[in-house]
Amino acid sequence: MQVPLLSTPVLKPNTIRLLLGDQLNLRHPWFNSVCPEVVYTLMEIRPEATYVHHHIQKVVAFFAAMRAFAAALEQQGHLVIYIPLDDPDNLHDFAANCRMLMQRLGSNAFAYQLPDEWRLDQQLAAFARELKAEGVAVEVADTKHFLSQRDTLANLFSGKKSYLMETFYRKMRTAYNILMEPDRSTPLTGRWNYDAENRKKLPASTSIPPLNWPQTTHNLSELIDMIHQFGVPTIGHIDPALFHWPLSREDGLAVLHHFIDYRLSHFGAYQDAMSTRDWLLFHSGISFALNTKMLHPLEVAEAAVDAWHARPDEIPFAAVEGFVRQIVGWREYMRGIYWAHMPEYAELNFFNHQAPLPEWFWTGRTRMRCLSHAIGQSLTHAYAHHIQRLMITGNFALLLGVHPDAVDNWYLGIYIDAVQWVEITNTRGMSQYADGGIVGTKPYAASANYIHKMSDYCAQCPYDKSRKYGERACPFNSLYWDFYHRHRDQLGRNPRIGMVYPMWDKMGDAEQTQILEHAAWVKAHVETL
Repeated sequence: MQVPLLSTPVLKPNTIRLLLGDQLNLRHPWFNSVCPEVVYTLMEIRPEATYVHHHIQKVVAFFAAMRAFAAALEQQGHLVIYIPLDDPDNLHDFAANCRMLMQRLGSNAFAYQLPDEWRLDQQLAAFARELKAEGVAVEVADTKHFLSQRDTLANLFSGKKSYLMETFYRKMRTAYNILMEPDRSTPLTGRWNYDAENRKKLPASTSIPPLNWPQTTHNLSELIDMIHQFGVPTIGHIDPALFHWPLSREDGLAVLHHFIDYRLSHFGAYQDAMSTRDWLLFHSGISFALNTKMLHPLEVAEAAVDAWHARPDEIPFAAVEGFVRQIVGWREYMRGIYWAHMPEYAELNFFNHQAPLPEWFWTGRTRMRCLSHAIGQSLTHAYAHHIQRLMITGNFALLLGVHPDAVDNWYLGIYIDAVQWVEITNTRGMSQYADGGIVGTKPYAASANYIHKMSDYCAQCPYDKSRKYGERACPFNSLYWDFYHRHRDQLGRNPRIGMVYPMWDKMGDAEQTQILEHAAWVKAHVETL
């Protein structure tokens, strides 16, 4: 039964088990049997909703999914205490609320699952030490979600200067026998990686399947009103009548199967493509369900592999391999980087970038079509796919020299799937190269040429993709060369940079001066671009 916070339950549970908002795993061993001596608690904490300006859809999705999860536990017969944001007894602190519950219920044992964010891990570890010193029994459980341990990557590369994702990916494929020959050591087809086949621009003739996700049955209007009335600052837009994001395991499975049935066949070829025609394109849309643990990465990967086995003529092997690489490779790899380098990772600023984030990152009001679309889409849907994040918004922030803290806060707030362990490694590491090469072997900097190659953004843009300076010159072009010019001491010997510096040197002093002067103009007038 679900117990209101202010009531006194008939039962006197001995153990309080805390569940965080990204620990919504119905298949966790904790829930295998109903124990009348255990009460589960979930709580909406103001600091978790306000430490950055979150998208309204993100706050709503987390709270609604938590409430649905509490109801699912209740239906299974578990005892649940749910503390909403506006409960007058809510102390808005995990430890303080748990201590209050333990005192009210007379409980003498506390349990929690390992958090995935360093700050929450530290908070709950400190609380656990306090309780143990008071003679309270404490249990710390694994979330039973990830395919690797926190220290798997660090141990694999112990003594090495860099972490090669391909090595880690192959280890994961082998360990879980995914897309492997019967000998479990050789990859199917003889190739591990089909990334080279997964970089095509979306042809205008390719049709995009309509979105057919389940409509939520939750009353989101009341939740939205409560969030606003409680004074939680948010960004972005929400329409409770058109809210598509999965709020339960059943919803998550429906989204996964929609992807497999209608989008997986083209995911491989067009996973890097960008277009104004559709906001999801051929991506899965399961990241929120995955990062809240409603879905398990192994079941997701196996579902894609099973579909390929059943429909090999329809689903290219490159598509399923590319998807598997994202789930069991990149996602687990980023988590390993996070735990190997936190908390220092959050302070890294390899280029010493200091510029502020342009104000139009919060509104999308810029004439640059690629940025206007990517940001506008993010504000509307709380989502943009990985290349939009890396090569449009992230690329511009990198070239402009924005402080990594500002970039982190924006990404962490605007995207529905953003939790720090996966956001900061992709943003501060992959996108901004602020870690100096821990994640990526080179900065992912690009001029308008790349954007034109992979998107339809440039066609209707008022800026000219071919111009480096002068009226209507695309800002990406001068900023691109300015970026490499000012960071030559740090990047000049990087073997992955290729022909950038030889090309720059061949331009001559006059050409370089015009480019750098235009870059300076762009920086000075960035708010009006």
